[in-house]
Amino acid sequence: MTTRRNILNFIGGAAALAMTASTGMAQEVTLRLHQFLPPQANVPKHILDPWANNVEEASEGRIKIERFGAMSLGGAPPGLMDQAKDGVVDLVWTVVGYTPGRFPSTEVFELPFMVEDASAGSYAYWKMFESHMQDSEFKDMKIFGAWVHGPGMFHTNKPVAKPSDLEGMKIRGGSRLVNELLKATGASPVGMPVPAVPEALSKGVIDGTTIPWEVTAALKVPELVENHTEFEGTALYTLTFVLAMNKAKYDSLPADLQAVMDSQSGLEFSVFAGKTMQDYDAPARKAAADRGNNIFTVSEADAAEWAAVVDPIYATWIADMKKRGIDGQAMIDEAKMLMEEYKKNNM
Repeated sequence: MTTRRNILNFIGGAAALAMTASTGMAQEVTLRLHQFLPPQANVPKHILDPWANNVEEASEGRIKIERFGAMSLGGAPPGLMDQAKDGVVDLVWTVVGYTPGRFPSTEVFELPFMVEDASAGSYAYWKMFESHMQDSEFKDMKIFGAWVHGPGMFHTNKPVAKPSDLEGMKIRGGSRLVNELLKATGASPVGMPVPAVPEALSKGVIDGTTIPWEVTAALKVPELVENHTEFEGTALYTLTFVLAMNKAKYDSLPADLQAVMDSQSGLEFSVFAGKTMQDYDAPARKAAADRGNNIFTVSEADAAEWAAVVDPIYATWIADMKKRGIDGQAMIDEAKMLMEEYKKNNM
């Protein structure tokens, strides 16, 4: 069972792992971690750096993780997964939806109005990763964490309260299913990685974007648009993330160093990461409110109109999964069951 106490133990427990190899025979390893956000953004600062620091400390200095943000090693965010797979870098953190169609099972957590809480969603995602994805869609990589962000929402240059308000607007979407959601409302989806959002907003290339609150500060979105639309209850959508490593590089490590990395990873780390992202929604929301921006909250009752508009996405997704040999409805049912399991035991 994953509890608040377990998560706190993860944050502070790196030093508790004893090393089994003698110092004289120690092999030192330097790994490069590449990701798309600036180093001061919430995910690198409060999730990736603590994880890397924990690994370094638990290895007693035998593992060194160099961190590179904002795509400083080259390429574009959609290429991060291949950078890890092909060994261009050792580790990446990325949005799974930046490579649409390659990891279809993860999309169950990107369906509209599917996930209410990032901790519960991340718990279910990791559990289903282990049982359904680890040896199939992700078999060519080593995955240390799999999680979702807090509630996704709209940030726009004009107020949005109901689906029809989006008609004709150009809205950035972060994944294939988010783009389907936008199409269902009458908006024109524009696919782009999140680092491109500020320039696209400032130049009028898009009229708004879908992102959670927590990343708005790093992207300065409240300075570029004045309207924000959030939802009570179940989130409009969430995106899925992974912290991935080149499999051959992982396999080349001594067994005790593999154990070090594994000890800082998995279910508790995934829940910690999802919870941390959602925790940083509140200060980002406050910053937008302090600027005097318009924040519209769709009530759970009014969200029914939105849910009805996007509901056909479920049937389309289930049919698409069937073509891929995946039982989409069973994936939906299992995800919901696991999220309820987490909430029952932890909330």
